[in-house]
Amino acid sequence: MAVHAPAARPKAVREPEPRPRRRSTGGYWVFLLPSAVLFTAVILVPFLMNIGISFTRWQGIGDPRWLGIDNYTRLFADERFWASFRNNVALIVAMAIVPTVVGLVLAATLFDYVGKKFGPRTASTLRAAYYLPQVLPIAIAGIVWGWIMHPRYGALNAFLGLFGAEPRSWLGDPGWALPSVMLIMVWFQIGYPVVIFMAGLQRVDPALYEAAEMDGASWWRRFWHITIPQIRPEIYVVLLTCTIAALKVFGPIFVLTRGGPGGATLVPSYFSYQNFFEKANVGYGAAIATVLTLVIIAVTVFFLRIQDNEDGQS
Repeated sequence: MAVHAPAARPKAVREPEPRPRRRSTGGYWVFLLPSAVLFTAVILVPFLMNIGISFTRWQGIGDPRWLGIDNYTRLFADERFWASFRNNVALIVAMAIVPTVVGLVLAATLFDYVGKKFGPRTASTLRAAYYLPQVLPIAIAGIVWGWIMHPRYGALNAFLGLFGAEPRSWLGDPGWALPSVMLIMVWFQIGYPVVIFMAGLQRVDPALYEAAEMDGASWWRRFWHITIPQIRPEIYVVLLTCTIAALKVFGPIFVLTRGGPGGATLVPSYFSYQNFFEKANVGYGAAIATVLTLVIIAVTVFFLRIQDNEDGQS
């Protein structure tokens, strides 16, 4: 009797995996179109027109006369221009560096100490109090500080007079005008980093603080080894935005000192304004504004590069 071998099973044919479908991104450009139109109309076109005017001599009326790079040659030899940038560096310290450092300490204190000991409502109230100067219009805040620092009837001189100090013209003395403006800007700017840092601390795992506290870590060690590393992105954002705000600061200088006395508080933005509107030297003012814009762009790229490098290493 013949034995038949079992028939071989047909091999299962493996169906090819379906290729992932490429998502079309063409529809997203429709949503970007309004902002692109606004950016072009409000920022790009005026900026390009400003660059063109910076190569001319123009008083705002009539036909501009082409000068080439004469405005820039004059600008880089202008001592008032370099003095205005030195004043701007001082304002960067007052508006970016000091508020970032102090705001970081205040935010960590409110979050890690005040919130735990006195409750979150107390911490929120203090946070709102620090942020209040940001809500005030700069014109009103400047006028009030002008009253406070007035040499004859100002509250600051009246307070210091209780300790036998002589009255001083805080905003009218070339030696004290810039430090006085710096002090005002620290007061004005301090609330912004406090709010940003406290928002950043909300996403930090509380177990990190609890574990560090159980290990006997002091508040300072928790601040240095947990708070700062965990909210590093917020620190970069605050430093970048505050530095840009300091570079283009105009309102406080206009309200408080008008760049005086004797150019002691002159900054590039107000220097450009003077040439645009007070001296009717539009081409020279446009050159100042162009250089200031390029400096702001360079600072922004510098901060973004540092942040990208930090993110790549982490």
